[in-house]
Amino acid sequence: HGKENVDSRHNRGRGGETTRFHTVNVAQPVRFSRKCPTGWHHYEGTASCYRVYLNGENYWDAVQTCQRVNGSLATFTADQELRFILAQEWDLEEKAFVRKDQRRFWVGYQYVITNRNHSLEGHWEVAYKGSSEVFLPPDPIFGTAMSEKENVLCAQLQCFHFPTLRHHGLHSWYAENCYEKSSFLCKRSQTCVDIKDNIVDEGYYFTPKGNDPCLSCTCHNGEPEMCVAALCERPQGCQQYRKDPKECCKFTCLDP
Repeated sequence: HGKENVDSRHNRGRGGETTRFHTVNVAQPVRFSRKCPTGWHHYEGTASCYRVYLNGENYWDAVQTCQRVNGSLATFTADQELRFILAQEWDLEEKAFVRKDQRRFWVGYQYVITNRNHSLEGHWEVAYKGSSEVFLPPDPIFGTAMSEKENVLCAQLQCFHFPTLRHHGLHSWYAENCYEKSSFLCKRSQTCVDIKDNIVDEGYYFTPKGNDPCLSCTCHNGEPEMCVAALCERPQGCQQYRKDPKECCKFTCLDP
């Protein structure tokens, strides 16, 4: 809510009384693009955030790391979601991958072997109790570091570094020994992120990450809602000043 400002206009109402209309500053609706913490990529189609972790971990350790950030190893609900993942330019170190033009990371599927005769036969399963709508990968490429005792292999998604290959959605699925160390892809629900990059819990007031430190919103389902804006008077007795980008109504006077 702002102070009355700009100008006043008069109009004659019934009975000849004067009605005064005040022009006030009104906060405009804002679409907030930041719904994920720093380092995470947001996809509107699933209202989710995604992040690749470079610290090489085996599959089970990767599962726990994702759980610690309120997520899980990524599974996919549709081709569009997978294409979004493949198209991203992840901030990755080359040493984390087998080849410079290829990138592989753990995702949330496991390959259960049912027959070891002439070829490995089996089927993919979702590795955790998640959405029933996830799709399952096609037949995998089998990794080299397998033991004859292993009946369960873990999924690695391979994508490519070169932009032309990336944007065409080229990729491969590997069934790998779960104790191999690899980078991994975590997925979590979108969240409210405040102007100082802190994650905000459901139902709490916060100032969304953006260009206005004077907004106050309520976090609801990972979205800022019921936002109210404060409007600041310019600092008195100061000709040149700078607004603080992260503190509401805080100014620095630049006069000599």
